[in-house]
Amino acid sequence: MKGYGQFCPVAKTSEILAERWTPLVLRELLSGQHRFNDIRRGVPLMSRSLLAKRLRELERAGVVEKRLAAAREAPKYFLTPAGEELRPVIEGMGVWGQRWLLFDVAEKDLDPSLLMWDIRRHVAVERLPEQRVVVRFDLDDVVGSMRRWWLVLDLREADFCLTDPGFDVDLRVGVSLRALTRYWLGQIDWRQLLAGGATLEGSRWVARTLPQWLGQGDLAGVPRPPRPPLPAPPTQGAAGVGSGAPAPDPAAQPRR
Repeated sequence: MKGYGQFCPVAKTSEILAERWTPLVLRELLSGQHRFNDIRRGVPLMSRSLLAKRLRELERAGVVEKRLAAAREAPKYFLTPAGEELRPVIEGMGVWGQRWLLFDVAEKDLDPSLLMWDIRRHVAVERLPEQRVVVRFDLDDVVGSMRRWWLVLDLREADFCLTDPGFDVDLRVGVSLRALTRYWLGQIDWRQLLAGGATLEGSRWVARTLPQWLGQGDLAGVPRPPRPPLPAPPTQGAAGVGSGAPAPDPAAQPRR
């Protein structure tokens, strides 16, 4: 990006961090993603070429280190000490946004692939049973190939599939993408999710245990102030009074 032409440390830092997508790339690296494709799964709307460009820029800035793997293996990306020191900055951005901005989820921000990727990497694997469990999520308000997802919990690992993995389904969860996103963000709890229309069909044991495995997003517990009141609509009164229209000018009225 074009520099600010200032020696101020805030300006110099902004020249690196204020680039579009850069904070989200750092978020993925801080979450433990090191492979290019895994990083991109956390920013699905970002093109591969732009992601490669941002990683090169962060490498030149001394924030990221690119490590070459063995032959025929893709390189991996790791944060340098300078990059790791950005952790409280990125986490602070998330906390601030959760507290002051995310009172609801706009339709344009709903993304099933990002939501499922985030859920998958936060599954409490230490609580998983020894036997394989398969949960199918049917996103009622999504049309197309991303409507149905299979969560496969097997041998203390978790993975999401967009195609039927061929295993028996233990539990089917019918829920809207919007409601599941709100639950993940901590805007509603599990009981409110079910009361709002989400359905569970299948094993009662899996249905009872599922919220313990899923949990919620990292920032779901951030305390928030009461939602600010919406502006009052204009009153329907006389012309020019509370209607937004200017009052008529008596001098401008035609004389009879």
